[in-house]
Amino acid sequence: MIRLEQINKHYTVGKTTFPALHNINLSVDKGEIFGVIGHSGAGKSTLIRCINLLERPTSGRVFIDGIELTGLTDKRLQEERRRIGMIFQHFNLLSSATAAANIAFPLELAGRPKAEIARRVEEVVSLVGLEEHAGKYPAQLSGGQKQRVGIARALANNPKVLLCDEATSALDPQTTNSILALLLDINRQLGITIVLITHEMHVIRTVCDRVAVIDSGKIVEEGKVTEVFLKPQHPTTREFVSQVSDSLELKETVSHKKAAGERNIVRITYLGETTYQPVLFEVTQQTGTPFAILQGTISRMKDTPYGQLTVEFGGPELQIEQTITTLRSRGFDVEVL
Repeated sequence: MIRLEQINKHYTVGKTTFPALHNINLSVDKGEIFGVIGHSGAGKSTLIRCINLLERPTSGRVFIDGIELTGLTDKRLQEERRRIGMIFQHFNLLSSATAAANIAFPLELAGRPKAEIARRVEEVVSLVGLEEHAGKYPAQLSGGQKQRVGIARALANNPKVLLCDEATSALDPQTTNSILALLLDINRQLGITIVLITHEMHVIRTVCDRVAVIDSGKIVEEGKVTEVFLKPQHPTTREFVSQVSDSLELKETVSHKKAAGERNIVRITYLGETTYQPVLFEVTQQTGTPFAILQGTISRMKDTPYGQLTVEFGGPELQIEQTITTLRSRGFDVEVL
């Protein structure tokens, strides 16, 4: 559905050129929710704006549904952009227009008949759950309601792609979860392809199928969310994963143990239905190894259950090694911290 080939973007200020993106190659499948995560200034906003050519790449090609946007005339590009919805961090609503009028705006720009506009506005208002707020002005709406207006406006033209530029960054955690649930529902109902950028690993873990990690304008890691989250390879990825995993107390404990030369703290990762099985209990009973759980999580990554336990084993080193080997033979990932 979306393909980026050798995308580079440079900004020139005076005689100085600043690189923003370096040789970006990405593919996003039809109907997929694809996340891009990175720190502020990493290039993620520039990347998402290159997809619909709000930022034109310095070099490289952008394809959406087989059409090369970078090769289109301005008129044809404008037509194709109507099939690409975009949601912004700060909503970008018209303050003097009602929610319904904001949603209708892109349809009016496209020259749609009034009856068609009224019908479509009613449809998307219902889709995003704003039936009781359609006549209100932005100043009368909460942050979550404003973002729902933004989502409805982005969906008004029946786009095949939805781009989300830090769509939840200005929202509190509870509202963030409700917006993520709405995006997931829209994806499932309409089959629309969604690309979202964020600096929050929670967002990626909750709704995305695959993720790319961007650092200094380069893609440093990419893959299924389950693989990237549970087995991060790049330091930037590990930093993001730690947002939703290790506590400060645990990091300090592991650091002290490492300094003392001990290797008895491990992280055990469960994935799929085995998450709910008493594997640790069974294996430690078998090997006679005492243990203490220092930290534990059972959650989901989109539709996939997973669990992580950080455990301190006791007993002889040989016994601990036997326990680790047995756990690995049962299909679990065990990392000695």
